[in-house]
Amino acid sequence: MPLLRVLFCLLLTCCCQPTLAATAFTQQQLADFANDSSLMFSVLSNHLTEASRFSAAITLHNGSGQALPRGKSDWQIYFHSIRRIDTTQQQGLILQHIQGDLHRLSPDSNFAGLAPGQHLRISYTSAPWVVSYSDFMPRAFITAAGLTPVVFGNTDTEQFSRFVTPITTAQQQLRNSGAADLVPVVTAATRFAHNAKLNAHNSEADIAQRIIPTPLQAKFSKRRLTLNNSWQISYSGRLTNEAAYLQQQLQQAGLTLQSSANIIAKNTPQIRLAVDSNLPLPAEGYQLEINDKHIHLIGKDNAGAFYAVQSLLALLQPADNGVQLPQGKVFDQPRAPWRGMHYDMARNFHGKDVTLRLIDNMARYKLNKLHLHLTEDEGWRLEIPGLPELTDIGGQRCFDLTEQQCLLTQLGTGPHKTGSGNGYYSTADFIEILQYAAARHIEVIPEIDLPGHARAAIVAMQARYNRLQALGQPEAAAQYLLSDPADSSRYLSVQNYTDSSANVCLASTYAFVEKVVYELQQMYRSAGVRLNTFHMGGDEVAAGSWLGSPACQQLFAIADNGIAGVADLKPWFVSRVAEITHRRGLNLAGWEDGLMYDQQNTFNRAQFANDKVIANAWDNIWEWGVADRAYRLANNGYQVVLSPGTHLYFDHPHEAHPLERGYYWATRFSSIDKVFGFMPDNLYANADTTRNGAAITDLEALVGREMPALQQTQNILGIQGQLWSETVRTAEQLEQMLYPRMLALAERAWHKATWEQSNNLQQAQQQRQQDWYGFATRLGQIELARLAGNGSSFYLPPPGARTTAAGIEVNNALPGLYTEFSTDQGASWQPYQAPLAIDTKPLWLRSRHQAVHSRTVEVTNGG
Repeated sequence: MPLLRVLFCLLLTCCCQPTLAATAFTQQQLADFANDSSLMFSVLSNHLTEASRFSAAITLHNGSGQALPRGKSDWQIYFHSIRRIDTTQQQGLILQHIQGDLHRLSPDSNFAGLAPGQHLRISYTSAPWVVSYSDFMPRAFITAAGLTPVVFGNTDTEQFSRFVTPITTAQQQLRNSGAADLVPVVTAATRFAHNAKLNAHNSEADIAQRIIPTPLQAKFSKRRLTLNNSWQISYSGRLTNEAAYLQQQLQQAGLTLQSSANIIAKNTPQIRLAVDSNLPLPAEGYQLEINDKHIHLIGKDNAGAFYAVQSLLALLQPADNGVQLPQGKVFDQPRAPWRGMHYDMARNFHGKDVTLRLIDNMARYKLNKLHLHLTEDEGWRLEIPGLPELTDIGGQRCFDLTEQQCLLTQLGTGPHKTGSGNGYYSTADFIEILQYAAARHIEVIPEIDLPGHARAAIVAMQARYNRLQALGQPEAAAQYLLSDPADSSRYLSVQNYTDSSANVCLASTYAFVEKVVYELQQMYRSAGVRLNTFHMGGDEVAAGSWLGSPACQQLFAIADNGIAGVADLKPWFVSRVAEITHRRGLNLAGWEDGLMYDQQNTFNRAQFANDKVIANAWDNIWEWGVADRAYRLANNGYQVVLSPGTHLYFDHPHEAHPLERGYYWATRFSSIDKVFGFMPDNLYANADTTRNGAAITDLEALVGREMPALQQTQNILGIQGQLWSETVRTAEQLEQMLYPRMLALAERAWHKATWEQSNNLQQAQQQRQQDWYGFATRLGQIELARLAGNGSSFYLPPPGARTTAAGIEVNNALPGLYTEFSTDQGASWQPYQAPLAIDTKPLWLRSRHQAVHSRTVEVTNGG
């Protein structure tokens, strides 16, 4: 942790940016240079002599009429790189890491200049790998003293091809961890083979009756009823909200039904909503009966009645004079009480509307916990009354090295506040989100990530400190300070920050926590709902934090306070936050590593007075030996939400291909069928391959020790999908990562399939393939249209293709999609008809659903 940020700013000004000869650029000349020149990024090889390293290059081409002058001068180029690059000097340029992903190129006295038409190239190495286009960030920019920064025109885009050179060779596409990368890059031919195997055991079930998620019991006859405007809705008074929701949804389907809390005359066909607490079902269970005279939706509670509504809506099919429904009965209950979706809008903010759509889609598929990751190193996304700097500065990124106007730009935002990823929820926005979620029986879990991942808050509270100090209010200035002014600790976080850990030894840190929790509770109360759980984050605290903090040394010197050294600080922090939240009647939640001393030893659960302390178990890279932490935490009295990176991280690519967006630290890809195949009740059975793709046949042999069994099954609350947004800058990108994988998550969260319970491996595989085919067909033929109907974007898997003697055959992962082809490189598209005659020209293929299409696949000889 640096000294006062004011001193840090002075150091930046005096040391990092020495007084130099001016370039004599005008603002217009700077703009012309950036607009007409290009900055290109290249990955050269991931197969270096040293394992887990790669080589890359940056090429600057001067396409303008303005020369970069010889020698040291005051221009600098800033760019984003998720891999930290060590300081290097080449061709008279100094390449330096600044903070997080931000790096700088600046000239020294040996710089030979760059005349119009010339180019220069800087090469470097870093770790661990770069095998995807989305590893590179847009919006590199150039600036000079006294001038407004200008983004290089070719990087001001979401089209990677404009600023990243092709990633096509094996050395570029395959990782090297000291062993061969066994996860091959997908081709059209291997995709075809996978799709064929995936859909080999097709089911003849009526997909119109296949509800997602699958009910516990459902039996339908061949009889149909037509639902039209002659029907009416009646409901118990406590279900006013649920009845209004049903009425609204039916109206969107073209029906206008009257609704009344009174019993309607017997001769009037009616949809009746009721609650019966005596139903032999757990909470959220329901019963649905459909016949030609009435439709009864009976919930164990209000949530159960709401889920009965969702199942009814899923069964609607268009008809000439209304909509059709199959007659029959559904008897249903959830597999688990926690069916969650985690959404990180802190890295990149995407707006309120996409959040409301997420809530709508969660409700449709019976997910009930929305975990909002509101704060990060790169952004604070919720207005907190009384602490305006949190959003005025922490909610915006731009080019301000002093960080008194905004956070330092990160993640491809570029130098301006108008760049991608900026913004926050106002208190009014958040209250609306809470009310919208509550009306759909979704609990919002707010996360304020501390003590690590806290840079946005630290910077904002330092700016607050500076402002109030300047006003002569030192006590007020220090009230919520999160950094120790004299802290000399040196560390580097996983995300390459040197100042991202809030100081847990300061009383002001806990005053800050108290203030934020208080304001959160006030927002929930204003929304008419109760805050039940506060998520503190707690993950990935950088080693070395607080070692040089005098405030911590003072704590260590106090006898009998249970804090003898740095190793005691994290559990002490958690206990203090637990005390604050317990006094307010709240449960406490955190990421698994925030509740553990090390890989195997949890904090003592007894030291936390909260009724529940909930752990998100996320880090299950099998060969790292930490996948058993979920069971260790549950066995030691923590409630656990399974959130494994290998299966339920939706920021990972859909398939192993450089054109697919996302990080790949836990698994090279996470396809829809992989999410569908996750088995929550047998965690170790999900250990399929190592991170580099080697098959796992004996998990304990791989780890080198016994894996503990789950003894406290009641402490596994359920499962949750995670979407982190480092590479997700737009709402459309967000939804393409979410959907339709979230539907597979919902299927596993609500329904325990027969194949999960089979001890016969071959039988289980056949059952799973049949189950998948029904799910995937319903997805492709019905659910994608429903997503499109509420304005959601979604991902379509590209088609597979193979070359046969008759021509080119294609298939899709989702039955019901159709394929189209182009022979003129996308200028025009035609529907595919099998078999397609082979042509000498490159053939482009893509999957399509209504106006949405997949990325393009080029096929030459079936490759």
